[in-house]
Amino acid sequence: MPINVPSNLPAIGELKKENIFIMEESRAIHQDIRPLRVALLNLMPVKMVTETDLLRSLANTPLQVELDLFHMHEHESKNTPREHMEVFYKTFDQIKDQRYDGLIITGAPVEHLEFEEVDYWDSLCEVLEWSKTNVSNTMHICWGAQAGLYYHYGIKKYPLPQKAFGIFDHQITDRRHHLVRGFDDLFPAPHSRYTENRLEDIKQHPDLIPLAWSPEIGSNIVLSKDNRQIFISGHLEYNPLTLKNEYDRDMARGLDTAIPENYFPDDDPDREPVIRWRAHASLLFSNWLNYYVYQVTPYDWK
Repeated sequence: MPINVPSNLPAIGELKKENIFIMEESRAIHQDIRPLRVALLNLMPVKMVTETDLLRSLANTPLQVELDLFHMHEHESKNTPREHMEVFYKTFDQIKDQRYDGLIITGAPVEHLEFEEVDYWDSLCEVLEWSKTNVSNTMHICWGAQAGLYYHYGIKKYPLPQKAFGIFDHQITDRRHHLVRGFDDLFPAPHSRYTENRLEDIKQHPDLIPLAWSPEIGSNIVLSKDNRQIFISGHLEYNPLTLKNEYDRDMARGLDTAIPENYFPDDDPDREPVIRWRAHASLLFSNWLNYYVYQVTPYDWK
C-alpha cells in the first residue's frame, strides 16, 4: 500500500530495507486520488518502534493512506527524542477539528494503574468520544483495547496471575465478519500484557461480537455490532524481535519474567525466534482498511 508519510520519517529507511513499499509524501501528491486519512495515537514509550511496526502492517493493500501521528500532551515521552516528537507528532488539539477515515490507538505500559489514575485519562476519554463522530472506524490495540472497552461499554480489566507473554494460537468464533476473512481456523498472535478482559463479559454484552479467542489467554479480537470499533488484545503488528527485546529488558531490570511461550526454538533465548504471525497480521490490517474503512467512509466528509 502506498503510505503517505513525511519523507524524513526514520521508519521509512528501515521498511525499505525489508522491501516494504512506502510512498513518500513528495511522490504521493502526484497521484490523482483521495488517500484514506488515518490517525495514529501512539501511547507506546519507544514511539519510533511502534511507528515502524504499524507502517509495516498497513503496507499490504493498493489503497493510499495519509497518516497523522499524535500523542497526549500531558505525558512527556522519556524514550523518544524530543526533536522527533516536535517534527512528526501533533497534539489532539491540533487535529480534533478534522475528520479521519480510520484511527489506531496503541497500547501503553500503564496496566498496573486503574484507568482513572493514568495521567492522560481525561484527554484519552475526549479522543474516544471524538472518534464517535469524527472517525469511520477505530482499531484499539492491547491496553488501548482495554481502555476502549471500558470507556464505550463498561467492560472491566482484571490482573492476570502471570504475564501473558509469547505466541498463542487463537480460534475464530464467527466467520461472518470481513475482519477475519481469509484467516485459518487457528492463527498465532503475540501477546505481552499483565491484565485481561474476560471473555464472558464480552459475550454477555449485547453490542459486542467476539471474533477470536484463545483457550489459554482468552479474548483476542472483538468487534462492535455497528462495525465502528475494533478491539485487539494481542500484537499482530509486532516485529520478529519485539518479544525478545522485551524479555531482555525485563531481565536487565531483574524482573521475574518467564521466557516468552512458543517463541524461541526449544525455549532457548540465544536462538532466533520462529515467526508465524506475519501472514495473519497482513490479513487483519488489509481487511480493516478495505472493509471497515475504505468501503464505508464518505469520499467527502463534508
